[in-house]
Amino acid sequence: MKALLYKQLRLTSHPMTLVFLLSGVFLLIPSYPYTMAFFYVSLGIFFMFTNGREQRDGEYCALLPIRKRDAVRGACLYTAIIELLAMLLAVPFALFSSRINPVGGNPAGLNANVVLFAAGFVLFTLFNAVFLPGFYKTGYKTGVPFLKANIAMALLVLCDVILPHVPGLAWLDGTDAHACLRQLPLLASGAVIYGAGLWLTCRRAEQRYQRVDL
Repeated sequence: MKALLYKQLRLTSHPMTLVFLLSGVFLLIPSYPYTMAFFYVSLGIFFMFTNGREQRDGEYCALLPIRKRDAVRGACLYTAIIELLAMLLAVPFALFSSRINPVGGNPAGLNANVVLFAAGFVLFTLFNAVFLPGFYKTGYKTGVPFLKANIAMALLVLCDVILPHVPGLAWLDGTDAHACLRQLPLLASGAVIYGAGLWLTCRRAEQRYQRVDL
């Protein structure tokens, strides 16, 4: 698996994939839908799979002494590394955003708080569940799966914009210590959903790729 991850980095990873790791900088923009920062990470993953297709990664993996499901697992694991690293790098930007805007009040959705990262986990889970099996259904089509994933993600982003303005749910938008402590169960739930979703998504992608005639 270490060799497959190295192959993903050197052969398929697009330069913009690494640039979008710093999409957390969008958390500093006032009155901005902060969940869009996670969308840009998924855009980088789309570039990665498209670049892999152009570099004939599928044919290359078919020549290696590995199983087809190993190639899928390597790509899924590298995707997870990109997503988790992007979230980790976004934490300092979220903390700084809270300092420069201590009273919160983002009219475009969630503030840069714990709930935002919980939503990020769910957003990545949704993207992976749609895009990865969609790609491995053919092994080369990226546009249609990405479009479908975009539609699903857009609906979730819309929910994130609306929820903080629903009466009784204002605590979802809090950035103080007490509010963040109250939000931690949501973050834990998001992490569990992400882990379980990634495992199920990888299994589904493996099953689809097994039926592809290379």
